Amino acid sequence: MQVTSPLAPDALAGKHALVCGASSGIGRATALALAAAGASLTLVSRSADKLVELADECLSMGAPAAVVLPLDLEDTRGLDTTIPPYLEKNGPVHILINNSGGPPSGPLLDADEDDFLKPLRRHLFASHRMVQACLPGMVEADYGRIVNIISTSVREPIANLGVSNTVRGAMAGWSKTLATELPACVSINNILPGFTDTGRLASLADQVAARRAINPEEVKAEWLAGVPAERLIDPSETAAAIAFLCTEAGGAIRGVSLAVDGGRMRSI
Repeated sequence: MQVTSPLAPDALAGKHALVCGASSGIGRATALALAAAGASLTLVSRSADKLVELADECLSMGAPAAVVLPLDLEDTRGLDTTIPPYLEKNGPVHILINNSGGPPSGPLLDADEDDFLKPLRRHLFASHRMVQACLPGMVEADYGRIVNIISTSVREPIANLGVSNTVRGAMAGWSKTLATELPACVSINNILPGFTDTGRLASLADQVAARRAINPEEVKAEWLAGVPAERLIDPSETAAAIAFLCTEAGGAIRGVSLAVDGGRMRSI
């Protein structure tokens, strides 16, 4: 059920958005949604080839500019040396989308220290550095929107995703704290994707199926049995919610964790 952007083509005109994890899945869909609303894009990922292809798509969707910035979010030192000079050359970022692939599945008790540190660098530490680097430009422009793509596990931990549950929970706590510290002109919110039709979900289904010696389609069917919408969420649907939070109209929404999950979560 792919959807088109509900925003006007000029809803984000004059805004510069930096999208992390833009090469695939929800990050890619978000870049396209922001492009359709008139934002200029900086596309971040390790996959330079995919970013080049996406940049062309963003331009065709209406983005005034789309720049490719290949980066490894786990290399936090690299972020420190790359992002500040990039911003100085290319101007301030008004919209920051923090997003990265999740850690592998597995029981929490099987995890060691490195299993936690790598995703913490990629998610929490990279996001923190990105906010610190982009915030002065947001304040100067009197406009800032930060959206973190995390997971419904921050409210209801997901079985066999122990490290991911832990890291996503840390992101949610970090974001809620920043919501009280950021200047009035800068909002921060979390999007909590449910079972979304991405390569990441397909990979998780394969991992679970291999451990249980069943078909991946059986795993997906078990997941969807608990989703009132009775289907996977399309990345474009999640991107539409993200794009709205980035608009001027979304400015009053602050410190919220918004689920886009087809009603899977049972908590209020």
